[in-house]
Order: sequence, then C-alpha cells, then structure tokens
Amino acid sequence: MLKENKLSKFYYGWVVIGIVFLSLLVSAGISSFPSVLIQSLEKEFGWTRASISGVISIRILLYGLIGPFSAAMLAKFGVRRTMVFAIILMLISLGLTPFITAVWQLILLWGVLGGISTGALANVLGITVANRWFVKHKGLVIGMLTASAATGQLLFLPLLAKITSESGWRNAVYVIMAALLILLPIVGIWMRNHPYDKGLAPLGTTEVVKPAPFQGNLLLTPIRTLFSVMKNLTFWMLAGTFFFCGFSTNGLIGTHLIAACGDSNIPIVTAASLLALMGIFDLVGTTFSGWLSDRFDSRWLLFWYYGLRGLSLIFLPYALGTGYTQLTVFAVFYGLDWIATVPPTVKLTSDAFGKEKAGMVFGWILVAHQAGASTAAYGAGFLRELLGSYTVPFVAAGFVCLIAAIVALRIRSRKAVAVAAA
Repeated sequence: MLKENKLSKFYYGWVVIGIVFLSLLVSAGISSFPSVLIQSLEKEFGWTRASISGVISIRILLYGLIGPFSAAMLAKFGVRRTMVFAIILMLISLGLTPFITAVWQLILLWGVLGGISTGALANVLGITVANRWFVKHKGLVIGMLTASAATGQLLFLPLLAKITSESGWRNAVYVIMAALLILLPIVGIWMRNHPYDKGLAPLGTTEVVKPAPFQGNLLLTPIRTLFSVMKNLTFWMLAGTFFFCGFSTNGLIGTHLIAACGDSNIPIVTAASLLALMGIFDLVGTTFSGWLSDRFDSRWLLFWYYGLRGLSLIFLPYALGTGYTQLTVFAVFYGLDWIATVPPTVKLTSDAFGKEKAGMVFGWILVAHQAGASTAAYGAGFLRELLGSYTVPFVAAGFVCLIAAIVALRIRSRKAVAVAAA
C-alpha cells in the first residue's frame, strides 16, 4: 500500500520533461554536426569555407524564424504531433544528405529542411511544455531543458568527430538517423500534450483546467503577436541582447571553433572534445541559472553572464595560440554560461507579456537570437577567408557581449512597467 501511495504521488510531468529533454538533446546534436562537416566538405568537394558557412547561416536563421510558428503549431496540433512531424522531417533531411554533390543540395537539405525541423524542436518547445506542466520549479525546468542543448553536444560531438575522421562523414549521418529512429516511438507512445490529458493540474496548483482551444490562424497569429509587442521597449531590449547572445554562441563558437582549432593544427577530435567539455559545464551552468532565475533579479544575472562571456571571447585568440591548458580554461569559463542567458530571458519575457503569450513572444525573441547567430556564422567565415584568422571575429564578439551586459541592466522590471503605466 505504501509503495502504491508513493507511485501515485509521482508527477507525470517529469516523464514529459524527460522526453522533451531527450528530444532537444538529439536535435542539438544534429544542429552542432555542421561544425564537424566544414573541413570534410572542403576537402571532398572543394567548396569554400564562406559557401559552407552560408549554408549553416541559412539553417541557423530558419531555426529561429520557425520558432513563433512552431509555438502556434504546438497550440493548434498539440505537442506530440508537432514533435513527430519534426522528427520525420529530420529523417528525410538526413537520409538524403549522403547523396549530395552540389552546394544547392546542401542548402535545401541542411539549410532549409534542417533549419525548419530542428527549429520545431528548440527552446520554444521547452518553454511551452514548462509553462503548461509547471508553476512550481518552472525556472529550474526551463534551465534543465535549455541545458539539453549542451548535453547534446556533450554526447554527440566527440562521437561524430571520431566517426567522421575514421570512417567518413556519411557514417556519422547514419548514427544520427539511428538516434532519431529510437526517439520517434518514445515520443509517439509516452508524450502528452497537456496535464489535462492525464487528469492533472500543473505542478504547484490544484485546479485541473482544460486547455483553451487555439484561436486564430497558424501564419497570421504569430505575426499579429509580433505587431502587438513591437511598441514595447522591453521586447526590443530582450531581442537586442538575445541577438548578441546568438552572435557570440552557436553562430560563432558552435560553428567555427573546430575550424579555428584546425587552423592552429589541433586535431578535429580534440577540438570537438573542447566543445563537449563546454557542454558539461553548460549543463551545470544553465541548470543552475534556472534555479537562480527563480530567486534573483534576472537583469543582473544577464549582466554577469554577458560580461563574463565577453571577457572569455577576448581571451580566446590568445588561448588558441598558446596551448591546451589555456584552451581548457576557456572551455570551462565560457561553457558555464554558454546558454545560461535563456532562463532569465524567458522569465523577463513571461513577466512582461504573461504566461499565455510568453511562448510566442519568446519565439520572436529567439528569431533575433538566430539572426545574430546567422550573421556570425557567415561573417566569421567570410572574415577568416579575408584575413586568414578568426582573431577579429572572436574579439569583436567579446566587445559585443560587453555592450549586451550594459543593455541588460536597462531592461525595466515588471514593477517599473506598472508604475510607468499608472
């Protein structure tokens, strides 16, 4: 009887969070894979780094742009159907990739299909699920789901880099497809759209509430939401700082660190291991950031995150030229706040625009993040070809982060907004 009572107290939302964590983890592994491919595609096809970086830039931009529309799909079709659709689209994209012979094919498969499918399994999904299932521990849950991107790098990058260097990049593609084929039935069988489906209330409340049906148009509702918040300065400040966030993370380091290490004669597996090490520390840092965002002023958290990230990026060119010890110091320091900015940004978004609109509004803020990442992905590749090194892009990104730290403090708190309105 005691055992049954304990089981009855287990909240099914944690199963849902586990499935979403696993899905975001695999999606992150796919998103990080192009950084492993750059040198292999250069050697096999003779494509320039700028052209390959351009493909990655398109993928990153679409990854963000699909976010607000993904939020609408999650509301209209449900979380489970949207996730299954995204996984199938990923499998199509990956299954055709080994047969590419031209850059336009890479653009279609990795840029367009890859961007749309991985964008549907991104932060907007995590925020939507966290808002539906949790009131208590919501910041911690968002931190955990955001950290899954780091864990995806941790698990996949060294493995994919090793397979690529020993057996070729096509075999690495097949490994990712195998992971998706395992994930697909897990999502299809155990995923649930809402606590109401299990007769539950969100954790931290007692009222079981049926979800309101989606109102509006899949294409027009996200656009109308954008227009409704465009007059709000808080939206632009959150979007602006998140542009700098994307500029300094997946667009720059996530895309070009392995190639930059190659320029310094550091083997691809070693370079991928550095990214994986960042993943370990970001798993800790981002989860802890979620815990902190439940307790402290999110603006000050963003100030410290962006400031410390900026200093680490300014240090990176020196680390690349001096050895593994300095690179390890960079990996640990930078990794601790790789995407630790997400939980406080989500909290500020929810405070400013309300829980119901938070997913879609954050989707548009994520568009700014990916626009920054897209700019850095192509710009750093272009400057590397022009100048022969990554020093200028890395240092420039560091100073951009210092600017973001200052801007973060200018974001008005919910109390300040209420006083101004009164």
